[in-house]
Amino acid sequence: MHRELFKSAIKPILTFSVMVLMTSFSMSQIYKPNWQSLAGHREAPQWFQEAKFGIYFHWGIYSVPAYGSEWYPRNMHIPGDHVNKHHTEKYGLPGEFGYHDFVPLFKAENFDAEEWAELFKKAGARFAGPVAEHHDGFAMWDSEVTPWNVTDKGPERDITGELEKAIKARGMKFITTFHHARNLQRYRGHKEGETNFPNSHYPLFPETPPTDTTNQELNYLYGNFPEEQWLDKIWLGKLKEVINKYRPDIIWFDSWLDRIPESYRQEFCAYYLNEAKKWNKEVVIVRKQNDLPLDISIDDLEKSRKNKIDQKPWMTDETISKGSWCYTENLKIKPAKEVLHTLIDVVSKNGVLLLNISPRADGTIPAGQKQVLFEIGKWLTQYGEAIYKTYPWYTFGEGPTRQPEGHFKHHEEFLKIKYSSDDIRYTTKENTIYAIILGKPEPGKEYTLKAFSKAELPERMNIKKVEVLGTKRKPNWKLKEEGLEFTISQDELDGMVVVIKIKVG
Repeated sequence: MHRELFKSAIKPILTFSVMVLMTSFSMSQIYKPNWQSLAGHREAPQWFQEAKFGIYFHWGIYSVPAYGSEWYPRNMHIPGDHVNKHHTEKYGLPGEFGYHDFVPLFKAENFDAEEWAELFKKAGARFAGPVAEHHDGFAMWDSEVTPWNVTDKGPERDITGELEKAIKARGMKFITTFHHARNLQRYRGHKEGETNFPNSHYPLFPETPPTDTTNQELNYLYGNFPEEQWLDKIWLGKLKEVINKYRPDIIWFDSWLDRIPESYRQEFCAYYLNEAKKWNKEVVIVRKQNDLPLDISIDDLEKSRKNKIDQKPWMTDETISKGSWCYTENLKIKPAKEVLHTLIDVVSKNGVLLLNISPRADGTIPAGQKQVLFEIGKWLTQYGEAIYKTYPWYTFGEGPTRQPEGHFKHHEEFLKIKYSSDDIRYTTKENTIYAIILGKPEPGKEYTLKAFSKAELPERMNIKKVEVLGTKRKPNWKLKEEGLEFTISQDELDGMVVVIKIKVG
């Protein structure tokens, strides 16, 4: 009976034969720009389900002022905002020193794509890549679509191109993320009392650069175009350009994709999937909110997680800091233990973690962030068998710590979660169950894993072996009606997470 339980609990949702048939179907067809045709795409390839961990980074012009957050280019224009006050005091009024004036200061003089890619590899990432463009209209690749790009201005080098080569050379998949759906200026003039402009990144306040529509070059940065022209030539044009130049394995979208008409979203998906078919690659599209159907895309939850196992693979994007996504002075960095616990919790529920880091404008990654990545990588090197190429068990875990209901709207509550050595998460691989303890137990601590109790399991399991990874001493264990009992020995244990490997047969 335990093998039947495993078939439903630890294997991919589709059987291997069905997966092969779907892969063959998706690789042979030509996708049309409609949801029915696009649904033939396998949204979660096996490589993605098994990768578990990726790294990206908010790095761009907004890294130069290193104040507030990556929303600096918006907030610097809003009277009364602390960013506007800071900008005015340090650089002058936005009409005197605009966001575009930061571009020559973004030199990336210390950027080394090989060094970055090696760091990501050592951190244990299975895919990595840049925020290709944030809301601010500045392209981090060599672009012919817009003059505001890293090859023509600022660093004067193809950042995305260098990273693509270095990342792929190390066997990792390549991700590019896009936040530019918000860049279009959807308003045509400031009205009395209007202060928000919710669907455009740059607010229109008198005597600020976003209001100067006569400067054709600035229009590309501040999004001042007729909507149809912007949608076709800029929003879609940039996506096609990155697809053609860099062949990303994952394209990830931030919010506000619902502002893009459905026909353009469909055209993008068809173009990307048909190009991937030519490359003979299975690619992934990631969305937020409800901006794309889930039979063609992966659901992403920002700074939050699911409360249960989802049958469909999903993703959470989380940042290494407790504040801004981009580098700012005095940015507070999470300890490696906290990031690792998030990764394990996500994986136990059939999720994938996309972790953001925050480089400085000069292209250096701060030592504190590097240290966290090295610690995560060291743990994954030793215990990664419990993470990579695993699948959820029938339950994600047990323990006293509860997380909030809902997603991003409760992200501040997720920050408060602190797991302990009483919290357990489960993953599975072949005939192995991993019980992962989210903390360092006291030596001699006794555990009863209730997930193995007679009341929870349909039938008793034949447990062949129980071991604590990283230690030599075999634990004393016994399978009882109440669950699997074992005692943690006096051996030296990992200070962040302890992995119990349970072999069944």
